[in-house]
Amino acid sequence: MNIFKAMAVTSVEEATRSIPVIDFVPAFRREPGGLEAVARDVRRACESIGFFYLAGHGVPEEIIDAAFAASREFHAMALEDKMRLKINENNIGYLPVNQSMQRASTVHKATRPNYNESFFISHDRGADHPDIVAGTPLRGRNQWPAGHERMRAAMVRYFKTLEGVGERMLPVLARSLDMPAGHFAQFFENEAHINLRFLHYPPQDTEDDEQFGQGPHTDNSFITMLARQDVPGLAVRLPSGEWLAPPVIPGTFLVNLGNVMKRWSNDRFLSTPHGVLNDSGTDRYSIAFFYSPNTASVIECLPSCTGPGDPPRYPPAVYRDLVLDFYNANYFHREGYAAKEAS
Repeated sequence: MNIFKAMAVTSVEEATRSIPVIDFVPAFRREPGGLEAVARDVRRACESIGFFYLAGHGVPEEIIDAAFAASREFHAMALEDKMRLKINENNIGYLPVNQSMQRASTVHKATRPNYNESFFISHDRGADHPDIVAGTPLRGRNQWPAGHERMRAAMVRYFKTLEGVGERMLPVLARSLDMPAGHFAQFFENEAHINLRFLHYPPQDTEDDEQFGQGPHTDNSFITMLARQDVPGLAVRLPSGEWLAPPVIPGTFLVNLGNVMKRWSNDRFLSTPHGVLNDSGTDRYSIAFFYSPNTASVIECLPSCTGPGDPPRYPPAVYRDLVLDFYNANYFHREGYAAKEAS
């Protein structure tokens, strides 16, 4: 039996007992005591579940709606046109159905590729950008279809807007880990590593218990901000081992921590398994904003999360290496690049 099939679609009241709604307005507006109060709420959520609903983010609804409209426009294109933009070594472009698999997951042994298609973008760099000229790994150009300028503008606007939200969250996340408010900012300078993924989950065969829209996994990001619409499908594994279907709460993003935050916090904060099963009988769309430090950053367990009785569980690592290891393990298109990098 598919491990998600037994999950119950819960009410908002039931869901928020496990995944809290946190209003960031007091921190974002720098109200007296606001940063510390929000950081306390974030700390509790990150230590207990690794997910929270982000309220008070300030992103206008029209920007989110336009991003979903752009995603639908892209995925409605002919397959041959999308394939001209096939995902490249920088993980930018179109990823067709059945081209990724949670092979590195410790949550569930995947036997089928993921049944979704995705369009990835990053910073919209020009041809004369220093990293483009130098061919810096993971710092490539976006791939855009001709004749879809409005779609491109909506996607870039959403990217830049969510980047601003991420930057404003950094002091809260730093204080939630008992670090100075400005600690994380240095790692996100000079273009943080950001992937914006426009996901489309076609209706899937509900009789195939081994088929997932997205197999159970943890993200490799610092944090992920997820925008969803009304079609259900997401499942989050609670510490009890049960799977929860978190409902959409209007005016919020669903935020989860990734493996980078887990590593930085020396396992104090959770990177929680989650996945997607689209048994709704209709198309499902979501937009995942993966916000992570600059690829040259060295990720080292924070001093506030280590001590005489709690030594670092992870050695220092360059984030670029962690990203490439994750990509090589989970994306079929990386197989040729991984062999080249190893030679």
